[in-house]
Amino acid sequence: MHESHEAMVQAIVHHHGAAYADFPAQPVPATATDEPVYRAALAACSALGFIAHDAGCLARAWAAQTRRLGSFDAARWPDDPADFGLQPRPHARPFAPCPQQLGLYAVLPDAAWVGRMARAGVPTVQLRYKSQDGAAIAREVQAAVQAVRGTPALLFINDHWRAAIDAGAYGVHLGQEDLDALGPDDLRAIREAGLRLGVSTHGYAEMVRADAASPSYIAMGAVFPTTLKKMATVPQGVARLVAYARLMRGYPQVAIGGIGLEQFPQVLATGVGSIAVVRALVNADEPEASAARLMRAMQA
Repeated sequence: MHESHEAMVQAIVHHHGAAYADFPAQPVPATATDEPVYRAALAACSALGFIAHDAGCLARAWAAQTRRLGSFDAARWPDDPADFGLQPRPHARPFAPCPQQLGLYAVLPDAAWVGRMARAGVPTVQLRYKSQDGAAIAREVQAAVQAVRGTPALLFINDHWRAAIDAGAYGVHLGQEDLDALGPDDLRAIREAGLRLGVSTHGYAEMVRADAASPSYIAMGAVFPTTLKKMATVPQGVARLVAYARLMRGYPQVAIGGIGLEQFPQVLATGVGSIAVVRALVNADEPEASAARLMRAMQA
């Protein structure tokens, strides 16, 4: 027999309110189910600041956890992949694996920057080249692949997956919208070409969607405010990153969004194996020296 609805809501908020105190309460989404734990967790997670899709995802997981354990536990924040409906391991059709610890991950605007940071010893680099010109994209991707030759750097291409396949890049990184735009045949083409796949996520619902593609790594954020791109979600913060890292522990993980040198210790304490940086390198007076400091911080 479950406690009353209000008692369960208050119990969840009591146990977890301190961790998520920085987030404003969200409206409780409408629901057609009368399942008591689902309804209580939906209301509680909305009160803790989770947007509708994520609150619903957590509520389903809390209900699944309760069924699995045989009783409701307000103190136990859901983090079992099976309760979220993540794929059992080993995945049936996974993308090629990448290192569990991708280390410092530099997101860079052009092939010249890619080569510069690869030669500086940055272990993972991403070309984020913004253009609508297909020929220019193909040239820049090819130049980036050439630029990392002779270095240990792993090169991911943001978005331009066809050019990445043609150039023989190590992998592709897709945002959530880019992933949603691809059909099964497109994903199969990337996978069968042997490229690794990284996917950006910004909350529970997007992590579940990303898991369905069996990517090589999961990027999670934005951890802190960022001005580099317009975000549909608020900064997730370190407390949420801790929970995300626990849930997605089967994947290599990259923390993304507004992370500078001073935040490295608290981000690394969550257990993620990589931190993505942009401004900390491209806006630095001495990018190579900045890269060296950031790589030392990754090892601290």
